[in-house]
Amino acid sequence: MTRKKSAAALLALAIRHVAFEDLGSFAPVLRRRGFRLAYRDAARHDLAKIDALAPALLVVLGGPIGAYEEDLYPFVADEIRLIEKRLAARKPVLGICLGAQLMARALGARVYPGPKKELGWGPLTLTAEGARSCLKHVAPEKTRVLHWHGDTFDLPKGAVRLASSEVCVNQAFAAGPRALALQFHAEATRLGLEEWFVGHAAEVAGTVGVKAIRGETAKFAPTLEVQGPKCLAAFLDGAGLKSHLPVKRKT
Repeated sequence: MTRKKSAAALLALAIRHVAFEDLGSFAPVLRRRGFRLAYRDAARHDLAKIDALAPALLVVLGGPIGAYEEDLYPFVADEIRLIEKRLAARKPVLGICLGAQLMARALGARVYPGPKKELGWGPLTLTAEGARSCLKHVAPEKTRVLHWHGDTFDLPKGAVRLASSEVCVNQAFAAGPRALALQFHAEATRLGLEEWFVGHAAEVAGTVGVKAIRGETAKFAPTLEVQGPKCLAAFLDGAGLKSHLPVKRKT
């Protein structure tokens, strides 16, 4: 294997929509497994030029736009095509919030405004399949997760619902062992969310208020910072993305 191919095999590529919505607590998990992390900013980079099959893992992150707004944000169409290619090739892909909605569209499902905005910390309700999946690490008895979205989606044909919430019936789905869509945020950290409170100041002020959500974050984020990475690690294992670091032999 050439060095170029080896580097590609170790790449975890994240599509980012706003700078502060990044990999959060998921980044250290990937680094510990020997992955090289790279970001592509959807609004700045030409997503059509990305080799969809080259990264070992594609992560599509959240953002404050609609997965159906390609007329306003033309890169959305390229992003959906990128995800479609990954899914068709059965390459590992993880979608978070907007990323999950884009995965739903790539699988032919409808994305649309939900019954109301879901913003704040709350529990998930896992399906039987969800309780056996990597989501067991973010089960309601173990942690609250962060919800921050106004849109929702129909369950794609052939996908398996893994979790619901009081507001949205489709909070997570799997499309085989290598494709996971999370409507909620399991990667959020207490420190990282301080940037969200600034970047999404108008949205926060018009809903829960920054003091209230900061208080919830102080209460629930420390546990999610432990459980979220466990969820990711279990997904990576199930997708065949175990550690790429060399095993140290005992002397």
